[in-house]
Amino acid sequence: MRTYYINNGKENGGPFTLSELKNQLIDKSTLIWFEGMDEWKYATEIPELQPLIIPISPTIKTETTPKITTQEEASKKRFRIKKSYYYLGLLFLAIFGAVLILNTIQTNKQKELELLNKETQFSNVKIEIQQKESNEDKIQREIQKRIQSQNDAKRKRDSITLRIEEVKTLITQNKATLATINKDLENAKEYKILRSEDSKEEQIYTIQEKINNSNKTIDKLDNELNRLFLLLETIH
Repeated sequence: MRTYYINNGKENGGPFTLSELKNQLIDKSTLIWFEGMDEWKYATEIPELQPLIIPISPTIKTETTPKITTQEEASKKRFRIKKSYYYLGLLFLAIFGAVLILNTIQTNKQKELELLNKETQFSNVKIEIQQKESNEDKIQREIQKRIQSQNDAKRKRDSITLRIEEVKTLITQNKATLATINKDLENAKEYKILRSEDSKEEQIYTIQEKINNSNKTIDKLDNELNRLFLLLETIH
């Protein structure tokens, strides 16, 4: 005996015998399948099921009341208004975001410029300090050089002054010696007892040599003294 399966658009049912299908309220939209079929078919396509099909009454069309239409239109209108507000809000957010980004970029650039200016100022101050330090070092070196020069000049003056005093003393001593030798020469010329003429001449000659040597020594010391005085004048 053939059994049938049905589908009312929501779920499957069956298997049913032909007599059981009478109680399943089959209409023309009901799908039927039984063994041997390749696919589901509507009940109207199966001949033996034609008597079982329940006719469907036509749907009564009702006109929508103006009130409902008005509500729908009002709803659509509110939706359009809300949608406009939504896009307007998006536009406002986009503009606000763009302004915020531009302000951020401008602020960052301003900060970078301020930082660059501070670095430049710091570099200028550093260079100025270095120049001042360099100038101070030059001044200190110049002061040290002058002090050293003054000390050297003082030592030279002291040395020359000391030598001048020594030369003066030597000149005085040599002049005193020369005076003594001159007296010896006078005595040698006048002294005649117990002395031959040759002995006298030899004694006079010897004394004369001493006088010449003393004069040379005195002249040499005078020249040195003059040079020392000239040298002393050149030292500042």
